[in-house]
Amino acid sequence: MCGIVGYIGTQQAAPLILEGLTRLEHRGYDSAGVAVLGGSKESALRVAKKAGRVRDLTDDLPKRFSGKVGIGHTRWATHGPANDVNAHPHTDTKGDVAVVHNGIIDNASTLRAQLAEDGIDLTSDTDTEVLAHLIARSTAETLEARVAEALSAVDGTYGLAVVHADFPDRIVVARNGSPLLIGVGEKEMLVASDLAALIRHTTMVAHLEDGEIATLTAGGFTTYRADLTSTHRTATEVDVDPATYEAGEHESFMHKEMLEQPDAAERVLRGRLDERFGTAHLGGLPMDARETRAIKRVKILGCGSAYYVGQMGASLIEELARIPADAEAASEFRYRNPVIEPDTLYVAVSQSGETIDTLLAVQEIHRKGGRCIGLVNVVGSAIARECEGGIYLHAGPEVAVASTKALTNMFLGFALLALQLGRVRDLSISDGKRLIAALLELPEQIGQVLEREEEIGEIAQVLADAESLFFVGRVRGFPVAREGAQKFKEISYRHAEAYQTSELKHGPLALISGDVPSVAIVPQDELTDRNVGALHEIAARGGPLVVITHPDVDLGEIECRRLDVPRSERELDPILLTIPLQLLAYRAALHLGHDIDKPRNLAKSVTVE
Repeated sequence: MCGIVGYIGTQQAAPLILEGLTRLEHRGYDSAGVAVLGGSKESALRVAKKAGRVRDLTDDLPKRFSGKVGIGHTRWATHGPANDVNAHPHTDTKGDVAVVHNGIIDNASTLRAQLAEDGIDLTSDTDTEVLAHLIARSTAETLEARVAEALSAVDGTYGLAVVHADFPDRIVVARNGSPLLIGVGEKEMLVASDLAALIRHTTMVAHLEDGEIATLTAGGFTTYRADLTSTHRTATEVDVDPATYEAGEHESFMHKEMLEQPDAAERVLRGRLDERFGTAHLGGLPMDARETRAIKRVKILGCGSAYYVGQMGASLIEELARIPADAEAASEFRYRNPVIEPDTLYVAVSQSGETIDTLLAVQEIHRKGGRCIGLVNVVGSAIARECEGGIYLHAGPEVAVASTKALTNMFLGFALLALQLGRVRDLSISDGKRLIAALLELPEQIGQVLEREEEIGEIAQVLADAESLFFVGRVRGFPVAREGAQKFKEISYRHAEAYQTSELKHGPLALISGDVPSVAIVPQDELTDRNVGALHEIAARGGPLVVITHPDVDLGEIECRRLDVPRSERELDPILLTIPLQLLAYRAALHLGHDIDKPRNLAKSVTVE
């Protein structure tokens, strides 16, 4: 959630760090800061930090802020309000040590009390400040040893970077539950919590594992375990075009990423469809036909939009493979002491592959002997490395907080998984071929929906003026409604709730009025008549209606704003019904003048519980 950038080399550190922090703004933050090591001991460590945006920090940075070693941070508040004092980096009393930190120190209160008893005056409300004081108090001979000693007293999660005035030739970094990547340049090294901050400078990257510490110097890096024995980690080339991290001609990354969905959909399907046998080939799944047939249940784990698309995926798996399947919020999973069954296939879903709740759920499954595969977008991410196998989404970098193209590719990943599971079991070859034909048409159909942005935008302006909305759908349509409500609330800041259409008469109808619009998902399927009947109930109570439906659905005389989407096979309809909801949320937020890529209080990669 927070952003870390560090640099050591031959260039001035501050401009590079500030540029990197700007590229991490999508991760969510409320303050920013930077620390640099200069040339003389008297002014070796200089710190500047400020509540607000990176540009506010840049505007206030002292004119003379030189140094070729530095660390920077964008903070998303967990301990204490957003202000200049709580912003990172944090230093010790003498100002010799500076620390930036992502994560949460669970025993921070105990450590703060111990430091206060020893006469140390803590100036911030944060958990991070204790790290700076612990490192400063250590008498170990090396900075690596001082950091390791401090971390041995810490319970919790962290991705951190440390500079010290007495060790001006290095940055020491460490990871436990919060991502850190090391970038290897020419006579320079970088560290960041997200590839976006590195990609303009290097494509040679090493991922730190949990429990590792690393030393960065201008000439290279060394990695260690907690006991400082070497782990010999090496960097590898990442195949990413830096231009994908640019919005280009688009007014926001969300708009760019929505329009990229047809191409992204083609990528996730490419090479994975076997039209001859009506099946999918997923080389990342470590299961033969015998192991596949032994699966008795599928459990999908994700957070936010990944959870809702997991519900769509569970429906696909039950329909096509006839295996009981359900989705659960990963953030709740391990806290209910779940029963882990050896014949259950667990699926972890995450765009970033670093979502801490989902990662901890995967670790709980493994702790109890279960098997878990991943659906992730980021190659080499923590969840991808933790799982036995999985499906890479190939959506390309997604910068906007509100997920669009990654969500679409998650759905298609589930469709491929369901198709492969189904064909090993009882799905006929004709049904397999029917679904493959529909999958191949989806990219073009998604493009057809996106071409109607202006029409959808007119409806969005009407919805934006409402203070509260309902999104309703049944069976396949209910997860679509949940995702629609999620998108609308997170970027328009309007209250939006999702309900099963069948549940309206069991409570929510009491809130229907002329001031509360309903967005209804009404596909052409076995429940069309019942869905239309519910629309009559809403209309009879004066509730404004927007209906996302198919061209051949007869809505009768119901007064509504109607949006038709192309029909696919009924199992695949949910993703086409989801696309206009993305556009509705986007255009509503645009109408309201919100910062679409950086919705308040939210972050792209949630790396703290």
